[in-house]
Amino acid sequence: MSTAESAGETATGGEESTLTVLIAGGANALIGVLKLVAGLLTGSSAMLAEAAHSVADTATEGLLLTALRRSARRPDRRHPFGYGKERFFWALIAAVSIFVSGAVFAIYEGVRTIVGGEAEQTLAWVAYAVLGVSFVLEGFSWLQAVRQVRNEAAAEETTFRAWLRGTDDPTVKTVFFEDSAALVGLVLAFGGVGLHQLTGSALWDGVASLLIGLLLSGVAYILGRTNKGLLIGRQANPRLVRAIADDLAARPEVDAVVDLLTMMLGTDSVLLCARLDFDGALGADDVERACVAIDADLRARFPDLAEIFLEPVPRTDETMRSRVLERYGRTFDS
Repeated sequence: MSTAESAGETATGGEESTLTVLIAGGANALIGVLKLVAGLLTGSSAMLAEAAHSVADTATEGLLLTALRRSARRPDRRHPFGYGKERFFWALIAAVSIFVSGAVFAIYEGVRTIVGGEAEQTLAWVAYAVLGVSFVLEGFSWLQAVRQVRNEAAAEETTFRAWLRGTDDPTVKTVFFEDSAALVGLVLAFGGVGLHQLTGSALWDGVASLLIGLLLSGVAYILGRTNKGLLIGRQANPRLVRAIADDLAARPEVDAVVDLLTMMLGTDSVLLCARLDFDGALGADDVERACVAIDADLRARFPDLAEIFLEPVPRTDETMRSRVLERYGRTFDS
């Protein structure tokens, strides 16, 4: 794949991520209003919890749009490696928003209803209608997220689950998880309203609200953990690292790959530091020319490489070998 083709695919992926976020944001805003009205009319704590859930999701989409816009800025003197990690930062804030705005309120409503005793439920049909409409709208947003995840996974020749576990694009992952949680939350709210109507006990309504809060807490934890790892400085995809190591080891100028360090600078943006033992017959000028050629070839084959640093080191250096063994448990030439 050429660099130009990859750049085109990256731009297309960015546009699709923006579309996915916009669809989710529009759906959540509309759904939030409907749920709030239904909650106030029916007195259902589960519906009010779901309204808070939608408010949290809408705020999340706004944060994700901010992430997409700000992370696309070009590198400058103040930030020479670019602003790609802003996407990770704002996605982390979005995870916090899901917990604070949605989970805390839902848990509070659930506990208040369970402890407070009986509460009259009115106009249950309004709740059922809103839940039905919400399920359709959330389902549409969820399908868009699923479609993008499948496309991304197919492009990287990996599985749906593996892509979600290893992706460096937190925006799509966030939309997928929050939409999945929204669909489960709607089922829980439907069960709470239905059981309240059948039994006359508000306990079920409170339990549904509590479960929605716990569900949102789980999603917030998963997303927060993912973005924490990316912000700290996660290694690039292991398949990419292995492919780069094999490519370098196969070059005639290189006797051995001594060490290979990678870090995600942003979505589809990787920093590479390779410590190489060059052929001893090469002079200083030959090593310099080899570094220039290796840099150009790596960028052509692996377009995700944003920054490349090549350092000549002897493979017999025990200090370097001990560092590599401590980090990976093996050397690259073993």
